[in-house]
Amino acid sequence: MTALDETGTAGPSARLLQLFEGHRLTPTQRRIAHSLVRHATEAPFLSSVEVAELAGVSQPSVTRFAVALGYDGYPALRKQLRELGAGESAPSAETPADAVRNEHQLAVLAEIEHLRHLAELLADPEPIVRAARLLAASRPLPVLGLRAASAQAHGFAYFAAKVHPDVRLLDEGGSMLADRIEQAASAGATALACFALPRYPRELMDALITARECGLTVVTVADSAFAPVAKLSDLMLPAAVGTGLVFDTACAPMMLGRVLLQTMCDEIPGAEARLEAIEQSATARGLFLE
Repeated sequence: MTALDETGTAGPSARLLQLFEGHRLTPTQRRIAHSLVRHATEAPFLSSVEVAELAGVSQPSVTRFAVALGYDGYPALRKQLRELGAGESAPSAETPADAVRNEHQLAVLAEIEHLRHLAELLADPEPIVRAARLLAASRPLPVLGLRAASAQAHGFAYFAAKVHPDVRLLDEGGSMLADRIEQAASAGATALACFALPRYPRELMDALITARECGLTVVTVADSAFAPVAKLSDLMLPAAVGTGLVFDTACAPMMLGRVLLQTMCDEIPGAEARLEAIEQSATARGLFLE
């Protein structure tokens, strides 16, 4: 969605946002992009050194940012900014507060679109039901998620443990990760739940190779059906991440994980009884304020 001024014309910050959309940028590069958006009217006239000072990064980072957008260097990007007319004042000029507001709103609206797309995908229940059956039947159930995806894996494992008798969270890399996967397989695991979000750690791929060698069926929640982990996964459940802020936002993957848990509850014998027992224990111990 593009922010428009009162005349219906895209404002300077909106034009820059359109230019940056669709590119996979590092956190440092996103800082540069956001700094340019916040100073949209001055951006076409700034040198790479001035942009670096504005964003609090090094000058070479600004050059790499321009290359990541497909330009030969920063001068070519600045030329494009001037051709876009980003420095021209709109009839109803944006204030710095407006630019920041638009940037944040656009990130939220993008996440809403991701959730709408996820809702459309869930119109076909077969993949999520199949995934739930595979994971519910695994004893134990290893849940893998490294770096950016560790929070998703941790949340999934926390709630899964309330209905599944043996959940093993694998959220740390290192040489022992393969050992823990092998131990889970030796203990009877038949499937592994994997959460994979950009940027994908190399050791995540190694862990999935180990899982496949152990005969585990890999069910992966990732930001795209074409993510690098797809070739090592038996079942992919895609849910897009937001890239409008400095760091990715993962509302859709989190929601997909909760939907998967909901479906698993229908596949695990005694799940309702376990939940009831947990609630009774929590009440007896006064765990929660309400």
